Amino acid sequence: MNAEATAQTPIQRTLAAIRQQHWLSLALLALHCALMLELTDPLARALLLSHFGFFLLWQPLWRGGQKLIPGQVGLIIGAAVLLIAAASYWMMALWISVLFSLIGGNVPGIKNFRQRVVSLLAAIYLLSVLLTWVVPHLFPDQVFSEPFQALVRYGLVIPVIAIFFVRTEKSQIASAYSVDLFYSLLLFLMVVVLVLGAFAIKQVSHGNYVISLAQALIVAAGLLVALSLLWDPRAGFAGIGQLVTRYFLSIGVPFERWMHSLAALADRERDPDKFVIVAAHEMAGLPWLSGVGWQSKTSTGNAGEVTKYSTEFTFGGLTLRLYTRWSPSPALVLHIRLLARLLGDYYDAKMREQEQRRNAYVQAIYETGSRLTHDVKNLLQTLRSLCAAAETSDESDSEALRLLMQRQLPQITQRLQITLDKLNTKPPVGLDRASGKDWWEDLRQRFAHERIEFEGGSLPEGSMLPGDLFESVAENFLQNALEKRKLANNLRILVRLQWKDGFALSVCDDGAPVADTLAAQLFNSPVQSNSGLGVGMYQAARFAREQGYEIALSSNQQGRVCFTLTQSA
Repeated sequence: MNAEATAQTPIQRTLAAIRQQHWLSLALLALHCALMLELTDPLARALLLSHFGFFLLWQPLWRGGQKLIPGQVGLIIGAAVLLIAAASYWMMALWISVLFSLIGGNVPGIKNFRQRVVSLLAAIYLLSVLLTWVVPHLFPDQVFSEPFQALVRYGLVIPVIAIFFVRTEKSQIASAYSVDLFYSLLLFLMVVVLVLGAFAIKQVSHGNYVISLAQALIVAAGLLVALSLLWDPRAGFAGIGQLVTRYFLSIGVPFERWMHSLAALADRERDPDKFVIVAAHEMAGLPWLSGVGWQSKTSTGNAGEVTKYSTEFTFGGLTLRLYTRWSPSPALVLHIRLLARLLGDYYDAKMREQEQRRNAYVQAIYETGSRLTHDVKNLLQTLRSLCAAAETSDESDSEALRLLMQRQLPQITQRLQITLDKLNTKPPVGLDRASGKDWWEDLRQRFAHERIEFEGGSLPEGSMLPGDLFESVAENFLQNALEKRKLANNLRILVRLQWKDGFALSVCDDGAPVADTLAAQLFNSPVQSNSGLGVGMYQAARFAREQGYEIALSSNQQGRVCFTLTQSA
């Protein structure tokens, strides 16, 4: 057995090296040689048998490595016996029409240019030999001249030989050509109509075959023109295209149902992998598919029955392998590609949605941490101010210093406790109310040693303001102004608190204006900062909007830069 296997290996390698176009060329060459002889000649029968064998090696109906069932074997043997034993030009005409429809029906689905040339050459030869040699032999009184016979014998063989020498890429699935049933059937019917039409005209008119063929071609062309005119709507007529399209779109009814279920599933399921698993099991229930396999970044699996006919698609991060019970036609490939594209797009949308949720979570953590860090920074600055006041005071200021400590330390402790509470829960908005006059006095005492000018207008008695908001915003304004003073020693800082149908706080300085690019994003997003985190103004503006206030750069010119906090209109 091993010796036999070793002896067969070179033969198997030789057969595997032969391209599909070579088998097709040999099959057509054997058919041509058989037609040039008398069909009852034993040599012609042998050539027809070899032609059928080459056809089986080329055939586009079954895969080369597929095992044939007894029914298929019986069909092949019966076709071979009928083709050889009949020895009839009617059988040859029928067989050549079938070959022409198989090859021509595959042309629209061929993308490779050279492979398309091979199919076109084969179709041209088959149609030519059918109309110029086989059909004329159906008439007993037909006489062929010697130049015509030489032209057919030696001229029509040129496309067959050219097929052998066209260089095409070798494909591992070259034997698995997709045959479009609709295109093949349409071509077969057109050829049959043309042949029978020419035969009927010749028999009725007893005229020349060439004239009869030309008349049949004219009638067929007229029918095609009329069909093309009736295909599109004309003068209120819906057109046959509407009726045919309605028939072909009946394939979309299960597709539409699956599309609706896919949209409903996308609304229910947020996890991308679970969404793909459920959608794949639902897709496997479609009538054209037997199974679905998928592979994403984190999951792999199959649903339904896995067959040897598969089509693979990749969209974004999802790879789908769709299994069918038969080799899919080009039209079905386009249809299932749309199915896969929809599922892939939904999966990518789910992945983006998951990424957005993750980014929103990280953003919330970042904003919470940066805001609390900024609050702690302000508290630390307040403690530094108290320490500076204690260091610069003398014995005569001991009583004032004690009163300052009594007022400020409990407030600092309370503010620190509020900052720590924000780590656990979001504090209710607008619950911390403080007296406007008391808050203003505490702010003046806290920054009394910083050479800051305070101007307070007439404040109504008993008026209350959101203490946490004003405290945070005032410290942001003042800390920024003090950082600016480090670059300009004689910078004048002026703080005003006024009542204009509500409290209005402003902090102004006589330094350089804020850059336009920085001013445009100061309250809308974090900015680049060399002295802090760059989020103080952004967080203060968001906090102000939550409590019905707004922060603005009310003046931004040389010698007058003002930030204001006012109640929203």
